[in-house]
Amino acid sequence: MTQFNRRDFIRTTTVAAAAPFILPSHIWAAETKPNDRLTLGCIGVGTQGRGLMSGFLDRKDTQVLAVCDVDTTRRESGKKMVEDRYAKQQQTSYKGCAVYNDFRELLARKDIDAVVIATPDHWHAVIAIAACKAKKDIYCEKPLTESIHEARALVDAVRKNKRVFQTGSMQRSSREFRVACELVRNGVVGKITNVEVAVGGPGVPCDLPEEAMEPGLDWDMWLGPAPKRPYHSELSPRGVHKHFPNWRRYREYGGGMVTDWGAHHFDIAQWGLGMDESGPIEILPADKPNATHGVRLKYANGVEVVHKNSGFGVTFIGDKGKVLVNRGKFELWMGEEKKSESAAQAEKEYLADAKVKLYPSSDHKTDWLTAIKNRSKPICDVEIGARTVTVCHLVNLAYYHGAHMKWNPVKNQFTDKTGKKEWLDVLHRGPWKV
Repeated sequence: MTQFNRRDFIRTTTVAAAAPFILPSHIWAAETKPNDRLTLGCIGVGTQGRGLMSGFLDRKDTQVLAVCDVDTTRRESGKKMVEDRYAKQQQTSYKGCAVYNDFRELLARKDIDAVVIATPDHWHAVIAIAACKAKKDIYCEKPLTESIHEARALVDAVRKNKRVFQTGSMQRSSREFRVACELVRNGVVGKITNVEVAVGGPGVPCDLPEEAMEPGLDWDMWLGPAPKRPYHSELSPRGVHKHFPNWRRYREYGGGMVTDWGAHHFDIAQWGLGMDESGPIEILPADKPNATHGVRLKYANGVEVVHKNSGFGVTFIGDKGKVLVNRGKFELWMGEEKKSESAAQAEKEYLADAKVKLYPSSDHKTDWLTAIKNRSKPICDVEIGARTVTVCHLVNLAYYHGAHMKWNPVKNQFTDKTGKKEWLDVLHRGPWKV
């Protein structure tokens, strides 16, 4: 068999789904590799998970060996997607993708090097920590965790197990956001006084009525660490849906748009302010009870970040100008005059001799894979994801409790007798402890 490399062997062999003939990761990591393919398992193959998996399936340096989902239809559809894509690429039959209902079975496989996690938010920390212990490198969707406690526990697990971890806040791999942050960090718009982050509102308690459920969904496993409640299709639509389900609206499974979109736009605010290893020191609640916008964050450097309800995106406001950035939108103003609507133009004109250059990445998945090969930190390392989701959770806590809080971003705890320790975590049902 030594005259064949792994790819030749796969191409000419009928591979059993439960135990595909793929060389294990210890051989992949050996000094002389059969080839450069990193083996992957995809956990959660809903709309976002399929999108991520599709990107990895088209690469020559990765191979998806298994998919995991609690919905039978999605699970089998994911398997078919993998096998059809590889069969088309290899112009032969391919049956090498295993399927799992329980992520722990996938993580137990020694021949899987890394995992892509795209489950609902309330599962992120439990699965990612288990993946760390299984010595898998990890790409995990944003928002990183369901609580501040989970975020710190995940950072600890990644560092202890020496894993390469990419948070899916992929705006960091887009030019317009990097340029906006470089303009800020190089003082082009002057001293920053305010940052406006425009996203939707906080999460709400789930009050959905019970619906009848057809066979094929492991509802108890879908709930996992979340409180037990009857099934409703708004939380987990059956089968292969193409929209993003509304579980993210509810506090038990997400944090509304504050965490969902905030994990993108508050992340850019953190990046532009140079706060990737820090955060705010004070959180001021909205002026009115039951408000959904208006919470303010104060940083030690005097900058105030406000959660706005008008527009969408991030606006850095300085004493010389401002820069507004969103997906597909970029505006640079100097004083009252709009100077540019192009990140490329602004970069050429204002940053040619910039002293501060931020981590450049043009593709979030490629950046993660490169970091795995180099055993380095990717552009959105676990600490960055943890800091950003902590900001999002502090904003939500101000809405949930109407409280003025003071925060120590070094110790990750409330100070001056504000806040409550129990606010830092959520309840975890059954065996799913973090």
